[in-house]
Amino acid sequence: MKENVFETAFPLHEKEKLDIFLKINWRSIRCKQLVEEIRMYFGEKIALYFAWLHWYTYVLLIATVPGIILVIYGFMSFNSGQVSQEICTANTTIMCPLCDQKCPFWPLSDTCTYAKFTHSFDNEGTVLFAIFMALWATVYLELWKRQRAKVVSEWNLHWWDEEKDDVALELISNPDREIRKYQHSYVRTTIVLILFALMICILIGIAQAIVVYRVMVTVLFAHSSSGFFRERATIMAVVTGAVLHYLSIVIMSKVNRHVAVFLCDLEKPRTFSERENNFTVKIFTLQFVTHFSSLIYIAFFLGRINGRPGNYVRVAGKWRLEDCHPSGCLLDLFIQMAIIMALKQTLNQLQEYLVPWIIYQFRKHCAKPKHHRQIHTEESAQDQCKEDWLWNYQLNEVNSFSLFNEFLEMMIQYSFTTIFVAAFPLAPLLAFLNNLIEIRYDAVKMVKLQRRMVPRKAKDIGIWLQVLEAIGMLAVIANGLVISITSDFIPMQVYKYTLGPCVQENYTGIDCLTGYVNHSLSVFSIQDFKNRNDLSDLKDSMGNKITHCRYRDYRNSDDYSYSVMFWHVFAARLVFLIVFEHVALCIKLIAAWFVPDVPRRVKNLYLKEKCDRLQRQLSEMDDSTEV
Repeated sequence: MKENVFETAFPLHEKEKLDIFLKINWRSIRCKQLVEEIRMYFGEKIALYFAWLHWYTYVLLIATVPGIILVIYGFMSFNSGQVSQEICTANTTIMCPLCDQKCPFWPLSDTCTYAKFTHSFDNEGTVLFAIFMALWATVYLELWKRQRAKVVSEWNLHWWDEEKDDVALELISNPDREIRKYQHSYVRTTIVLILFALMICILIGIAQAIVVYRVMVTVLFAHSSSGFFRERATIMAVVTGAVLHYLSIVIMSKVNRHVAVFLCDLEKPRTFSERENNFTVKIFTLQFVTHFSSLIYIAFFLGRINGRPGNYVRVAGKWRLEDCHPSGCLLDLFIQMAIIMALKQTLNQLQEYLVPWIIYQFRKHCAKPKHHRQIHTEESAQDQCKEDWLWNYQLNEVNSFSLFNEFLEMMIQYSFTTIFVAAFPLAPLLAFLNNLIEIRYDAVKMVKLQRRMVPRKAKDIGIWLQVLEAIGMLAVIANGLVISITSDFIPMQVYKYTLGPCVQENYTGIDCLTGYVNHSLSVFSIQDFKNRNDLSDLKDSMGNKITHCRYRDYRNSDDYSYSVMFWHVFAARLVFLIVFEHVALCIKLIAAWFVPDVPRRVKNLYLKEKCDRLQRQLSEMDDSTEV
């Protein structure tokens, strides 16, 4: 190949064995992967991928149950919820306009439907579900470690040394060549860090550009002549912003890959394994920032840095920074995650299968004429052997990172499934349904649409295990922040146990959150608007003159400074965040300690093999001493 005699070289598919893998069909949804057959055909590395994917999908089924129960409970109780009832009956509570000019004052009852919908996933069970998911992520990883140890022991690979194999391959390739040594350059490392940080800043800047887009679109819809778009300006901005975010993910994913390869080339890793690990860390970090930068803004910054009526923070001094949806900030996060996950999983599935299929069909029908002439002149057209060669040649090319792409896709999905799951309890269900198709698409793609990959040994999934553990830690932090900052759970509890009717000892059957909605809204005098000229004769639906409007915040009505209640809620949020994360992390540590990484039977097997090896070495030493 170096002398351009051959175009390419790859192992051929064995057609008589392809049917084994295609047994993973739509009628055998619950069948286990044929891991051993996959190992013998594709090697341990790909077999471990299928073993991990099957195990991950199987455990996802456990996570979907409480998420579905949480949503069902929310839908069953949203009509009886005190907060949603108060919002739906608040016809006389006039809210401040959602934009500067032409946007009308509106009654709080307009958000009745959205308030009920928000209650379906933001209710009393959300905290328990978030803690459960933190425990689930830990137990899942520990059980996978046990499963991996059992599988690897059956393959007799637990003593295998990857670095030793790499050195052996170098010597086999050229016995006289000097082995490449480990090297480290502080100059190259500094350059890589600077370029990597610059790329992350660019990705964050793209997320901020989407924020500016949402601000501008909100104004445009609010000023629309159509009443349909004007009344739904905020929700339309959220939906179109989510679609734009997905498009930016598709584009930047291609850019991120080239940047990660370039940075890896600068580092000059010694072996392929080292290069693969370095590349994995860089591409996953860039992809994580690409996927989650906009979600992080919505979860923790949206509606908290926009100011207040009469003194809003503005983009370029013109457009005021957007606020949360009137029904709460968690609804924005729910919509964003639902749209991105749905688009990513459906379109990615189509792209992952259709694009290779289309390319394969194109290569098959547009095969180079020289190959046809060579086959038909040298041998008969009935020569099945050469027909198989031609079929293999026309399949899509593979490279050392083909399996890497599958792992990366699943890691991003796992991030969506665990991080911010408190805002989107149906994420495990969507991931489970996607993976039922993913397993079968991957099997069909590898044996029918792609050339056979070069088998590689492996005793684990490599650095991806560390990635999964890092995602688990981030999930605990992110879900704690979502409940304490984004959700209304903490303000409700503060009101319930400090100012609500249940604080009094003589209350009789009244709901403890009665009056919470009115208490959570601050008062603003409309005469303090500086850029409105239509305030002289405003009336509500009852014909009463409007002198004040309400907005979501805890501020004093005279000077609009933060009230004492704001600091009480702030302190409660901080305390809850600390307690939640410590409790969740303690549960994770206890679960990790309680479930051993390696089963007892496998440990005893390792011990027996070690003892046998030592005994053989001792006997050999005794024999040599006698001689």
